[in-house]
Amino acid sequence: MTDIDVADAAAPAPERPGGVAILGMGYVGLPTALGLHEAGVPVIGIDHSERRLSEIRAGDVDLIDADQRRLDKALRQEDFQLTADPARLADADAVMVCVPTPVDGHRLPDIEPLRSACRTVVEHARPGQTLILTSTSYVGTTEQLLVAPLRTRGLTAGAEVFVASSPERIDPGNVTHTQQETPRVVGGVTPECAARAVQVIKALTPKVHVVTSPEAAEMTKLLENSFRAVNIALANEFADICEDLALDPLEITRAAATKPYGFMAFQPGPGVGGHCIPCDPHYLLWQLRAARKTAPLVDRAMTAIADRPGQVVNRVLETLSRAGRGLAGTRILIVGVAYKPGVRDVRSSSALDIIDLLSGRGAEVGFHDALVPEVRLADGSVAHSMPRPSGSDWDLVLIHTVHPGHDHDWIADCPLVVDTTYRLWPAVGAAAGRA
Repeated sequence: MTDIDVADAAAPAPERPGGVAILGMGYVGLPTALGLHEAGVPVIGIDHSERRLSEIRAGDVDLIDADQRRLDKALRQEDFQLTADPARLADADAVMVCVPTPVDGHRLPDIEPLRSACRTVVEHARPGQTLILTSTSYVGTTEQLLVAPLRTRGLTAGAEVFVASSPERIDPGNVTHTQQETPRVVGGVTPECAARAVQVIKALTPKVHVVTSPEAAEMTKLLENSFRAVNIALANEFADICEDLALDPLEITRAAATKPYGFMAFQPGPGVGGHCIPCDPHYLLWQLRAARKTAPLVDRAMTAIADRPGQVVNRVLETLSRAGRGLAGTRILIVGVAYKPGVRDVRSSSALDIIDLLSGRGAEVGFHDALVPEVRLADGSVAHSMPRPSGSDWDLVLIHTVHPGHDHDWIADCPLVVDTTYRLWPAVGAAAGRA
């Protein structure tokens, strides 16, 4: 199936849901709720964390400016409600499950948050509701965690309730690819399930691509982020090769990107963080291992991504060695600990791994991040951002994340700089010497 309105292929669906409950008000759930509300849909935002709900009510959340304005407006409206009571799920015509799907320290999927959320949805489901799973997970998740338990309750998907998968496509901090402009994939259990899910998703974006099943939608998301993981690993590998050959990796990438077909530019960096790429492909690999199947290319890419922070530390060691120094006792400042520019999110940030590795080898490590005031380290301690750093106070500055709109000229005063982003160097100047 393609970009079509499936309403003609199924029983008539409501033009617009009378109200949508969002289960999970995190980095996906909150922008989703705001997008629906702006489209005129009443929203019930549900989260088990009262602290998270308090942060939302106070406006103390990490959103792009447009969504921050939407939140300020929504909080003044009666049809935008926040609650920790899961029983409110029954008050909505549609429910969207927007909970995280992380991996544990062994890179194995931790599906308990999703299991718990789906149990809650099934418990409170009522006839006539449309239930949409947006969380990224293994193929068959919608069937196993929603459809089968609902059937046990006597609610058949496509008859009493309508179930679909529509994996999220939200890029935190990205003002270019907004929800309204980003197509969404929908796969319903039946054509009517798809039709009803499309009516919900169309409140977020008019660009909806319908596939034949929830499983097809789930696999689509796994392909998207596995593709990104493989290409980021390749970009990092080429960056290392370029450095060995005294070439600028970004110059080479920009030059290759002038080809109008067959090439897509991916940028090298210190590692991969956030909610998608470090996690999602592992759901595919985990499922394949259980079936005694392999995906060697994806597996190798994920290993390379996990190894990247260690490679950054080796760059630091090489840089210090050329300057006649060792790592023990060296004062190192990490610039930016968020996993990407423009956000406060440090989930799976490679900066945390780099800090842990450097500290474990005896370095004195601090950090400066204009958006992140503090981070919890692997040993349980809390480190605080240096508010006004001076490059001359540090033996080496390691540039990890460069937030736009902030001054970094002070870095030029540091005797040694390792720029893992390959982006800031022209602004630093020749005074620091290339590393």
